[in-house]
Amino acid sequence: MKDGKYLILCVDDDEDVLFSLRTVLEKNGYLTAQAFSAEEGLKVYKKECPDFIIVDLMMESVDAGKNLVKEFKLLGNKAPIYMLSSVGDSLASNVDFAELGLNGVFQKPIDSNTLLTTLKTKLK
Repeated sequence: MKDGKYLILCVDDDEDVLFSLRTVLEKNGYLTAQAFSAEEGLKVYKKECPDFIIVDLMMESVDAGKNLVKEFKLLGNKAPIYMLSSVGDSLASNVDFAELGLNGVFQKPIDSNTLLTTLKTKLK
C-alpha cells in the first residue's frame, strides 16, 4: 500500500490490455504498476511490493506467465495473484490454481465489475 492506496501490478505484453486495466483501476482509487514482459514484471515486483498481481498467461513465450508466478512464489509472495487469459474458462477447469500459486483466473477481455469486486474481496 502506498499513500493509503492499494498497488496493483499488471503484467501483460498487450499495451491495450494494460491501458484498460490502468484506466479502470486508477479511476476506482487504486495505484498501478505495469510491466510488458515476465522479466520486467519480476523487476517491478521486487521494487514495488504490490498488494495484488494480475499476470497474462501467454506473453513472450507460452509459459512466461506461469513461470513468473512460480518466481513470485519462490520469493515468498503473499499478494493475491490472478492469471489473465483468453482461455480462462478452459484453464480454470484444467489447472490447479493453488499448485501454481494462483488465487484465480480472469477471462480476457476482463469485466470491470468482476475485477473490482475481486479486488474488494481479496484486499480486505
